[in-house]
Amino acid sequence: MKVIRSRVRVLALAVLFAVLLAGCAGGASPSERSSSSSSAATDEEPPAADVRVSPARGSTDVMPDDPITVEVMRGDLTRVSVTASGVDDVEGRAEGQKWSSTGRLKPDTTYSVAVTADGPEGGSTTQRSTFTTHEPEVTATYGIVYDGQTVGVGMPVSIQFDTQVTDATYRKAIEEAVSVKTTPKVEGSWGWLDNRQLMWRPKDYWEPGTTVAIDAPITGFRTGEDKWVGEDASGSMTIGRKQLAAVDIAKHEMTVTRGGKAIKTYPVSSGKPGKETETRSGTKVVINKKREMTMDASTIGIDKGEPGYYKVDTDFNVRVTWTGEFIHSAPWSVGAQGSSNVSHGCVNMAPGNARWFYEHSLPGDPVDFTGSGREFLPTEGIGVWQYSYGQWQQQSALS
Repeated sequence: MKVIRSRVRVLALAVLFAVLLAGCAGGASPSERSSSSSSAATDEEPPAADVRVSPARGSTDVMPDDPITVEVMRGDLTRVSVTASGVDDVEGRAEGQKWSSTGRLKPDTTYSVAVTADGPEGGSTTQRSTFTTHEPEVTATYGIVYDGQTVGVGMPVSIQFDTQVTDATYRKAIEEAVSVKTTPKVEGSWGWLDNRQLMWRPKDYWEPGTTVAIDAPITGFRTGEDKWVGEDASGSMTIGRKQLAAVDIAKHEMTVTRGGKAIKTYPVSSGKPGKETETRSGTKVVINKKREMTMDASTIGIDKGEPGYYKVDTDFNVRVTWTGEFIHSAPWSVGAQGSSNVSHGCVNMAPGNARWFYEHSLPGDPVDFTGSGREFLPTEGIGVWQYSYGQWQQQSALS
């Protein structure tokens, strides 16, 4: 019995010794092993969001009116930015897990798309890509005429393209994109004077002091065969005092009114009768002024040596048509002023009278001509007032 008891004691000591050796070798308790296993699982990355972007990464020749779309197939969309150097960020609208652009793109430009989304089990990631837009054959250019100026009560808002906007669909899209804001609010309408000139005129003449703001965010709009607009533009103008002039061609007289009261009446001589020389009847608008200039008949199609050719230096020139009609000083015709029409189509005035009119005229002042059988065509100048308001509304591409 003593022998058995001794063997049991030796076995117990051996087991205890093995346990102590295991402890020295770094063995872990059950709770420690559990904690270690949990830590290993936490180090694994959760699945990322599944994001799809169009145009695809690295795309080229993307058309300026192509939409950009971002869709999160797995996870939650948190932010989208579409940027390019030197241009405004592309605006867009998110609906659920999909984002779509609402603005157009600048031609021949590289854009960067950054999409931030949360994965289905947490964890935010940002995916980036780039694409490049189409390089057009022609970059369409335009301007807001009379931007920043004080103008007369007959001056329309004028957006003028350097080349024709060739298709009604293009004109409609541009007209829908541009806007006018007036203070105070004024009723008016857009219309195309021709395929290059988009204008907004009030129903009646402006009230003095009205301020006008114009916005033309038309980057990425098409104007013709492989012609795309490359810039946005904005502008403003302020309406000055109300000055009107009336030229009675038959009576050889011009009257100037301001604020509804006649302030000046001048004898004048207008264009002599004839197909090419008779002054046009109609409501014109002062286009610009030039202190001195040389009037050359070759600019209106009458070449040197042909009947009716002239070349003369003039002063105090106020332009009222693009076809060569001015109100200007003409000392050589003072004897005819007030009694007969002897000019080549312009309104002749005595030097002192012409100087006063020149110094007191603004671009946009209306000048109403009556008394001839030759009608002023709207496209021969700023001819928006040759239309009734209803007729002008029909000039809109949206009508």
